[in-house]
Amino acid sequence: MTERQRSLIGGISVLGIAGIICKVVGVLFRIPLSHIIGTKGLGLFQQVMPSYNLLLAITSAGIPVAISRMVSHYVTIGEPGNARKVFKTAFKLLTVLGIVSTIILLLCSRLIATLVKTPEGYLSYMCIAPSLFFVCVMSAYRGYMQGMRRMMPTAISQLIEQVGKVAVALPLASIGFARGGEETGWILGSAGALLGTSLAECAAMLYMLIQGRLFKNPPAKPDEKTVSGRDLAKRIVRIAIPISLGACIVPLSSVIDSGMLKGLMMDSGLSDAISLSRYGVYSGIVITMINVPTAIAMAMSTNLVPAVASGLARKDMKYVAREAGIGLRVASVVGFPCSIGMSLLAKPIVFLLYGSNPRFSAEELMLAGNLLEFSAMTIILFTMVQATSGILQGAGKQKIPMLTLLAGVVCKIVLNIILVSNRNISIHGAPVASLVCYTVSMIPNLYYSCKYTGCRFSIPNVILRPLGAAAVMGGVVWFIYQFMFGGEQCLSAGFTKRLLLVAVCIAVGVIVYIAAAFLLKAIDPNDLPARFRRKKKS
Repeated sequence: MTERQRSLIGGISVLGIAGIICKVVGVLFRIPLSHIIGTKGLGLFQQVMPSYNLLLAITSAGIPVAISRMVSHYVTIGEPGNARKVFKTAFKLLTVLGIVSTIILLLCSRLIATLVKTPEGYLSYMCIAPSLFFVCVMSAYRGYMQGMRRMMPTAISQLIEQVGKVAVALPLASIGFARGGEETGWILGSAGALLGTSLAECAAMLYMLIQGRLFKNPPAKPDEKTVSGRDLAKRIVRIAIPISLGACIVPLSSVIDSGMLKGLMMDSGLSDAISLSRYGVYSGIVITMINVPTAIAMAMSTNLVPAVASGLARKDMKYVAREAGIGLRVASVVGFPCSIGMSLLAKPIVFLLYGSNPRFSAEELMLAGNLLEFSAMTIILFTMVQATSGILQGAGKQKIPMLTLLAGVVCKIVLNIILVSNRNISIHGAPVASLVCYTVSMIPNLYYSCKYTGCRFSIPNVILRPLGAAAVMGGVVWFIYQFMFGGEQCLSAGFTKRLLLVAVCIAVGVIVYIAAAFLLKAIDPNDLPARFRRKKKS
């Protein structure tokens, strides 16, 4: 394996580890947050995020990918001056977009809150609005650093975001809840938490600004063909628009969900309070838990874009095919055990994290566990969708993942209408719709990824071996859960026993999976960093 290929694995490792830490902190952040503002406050907090994420996707999803791809291209062909010019041009675009999107969310806060049937929550939208500007500015630097294959600044900035949320958002949520009291505390508490989020994003942006100043840019070469800023802006926009549109699809679906799911449950005869509670459980607990392992999927997508673009710039199709193949293998090696493990331990994890919270009833926790058991199956699908999207974006085929995801979301909306409106199915229909959504998106993505990179889709390497290793792990974990800890009877036990159950199952599961993956050759030792590979005898 070449150094470039190991840098792909290394980049995925850096961003993946940071991403998982951030997601875990995000989950842990919601536990005390739910203690402070309750299920209604958590439901309001979650209702705000889809609209915010949609605007974030419109403004800052596509351009950083375009920066990464174009910077990687210019550096590869020996034009570092043009690479720097790409950053400067994109920085101006993102700054303008950040200002405009912040103003839009501030002005439309009351309208959006009314549309999602929580008019009293407009203050929460206003508090999160400034972070749109901070993230836009920060994403320009992230895209440039990623194009230069420097992943550490992005990873550290992500950690600053999450640590900042815990350090600032929780105290502000507590102050807001105390100010509002029992009557309006959940409204002001949610607003305080989101204001803290904006301040955390500001801190992360300042860190990236400092890193940008400290970074030693390679000097422009005298024989470079200078590209005008106008031409670069056109190319950035041309690359970014399909990616931004594709990135908007899932947040748009979440925005629709935030209004649709609650409305559909109410239409089926459930009360407003029960509908909001179930939506809060699904979006605040289940979706949050699902997002933890998908951090590696996001890291893969981020690293695959410059890797594939670099190979295409050199016209080295063997390298492109190998990079794409590694990306698909990593996706399956990570996705299968995460799906199976989280599904088996869904209820123990939910009861461990939220069982001591008096604001959640046993019925709500059991509902969350049941939903998570099925929703966990979307992890492998989402991981493959992200990996293939990164491959296609790096190959200049960014329209394909946009269209396939759009088709998946249309199926999801239709299924939500059919299933969630049925009182006997209710919120249980939402994870079914998500499963179909990512399946519809994944299949054509895989086909086109292989077509445009020359990568051969190996069913044994990508599916059978990782799935077999994950199945062995699942069998061992299930045995420990059912026979050593008594299955669901352990859920009502004390915190210490619940913690021991989850810790033992995860620790043993990881060891068994790694051993099974090596035995079944799901993991290629040559893909590992040098310090983890056996040294060859001379």
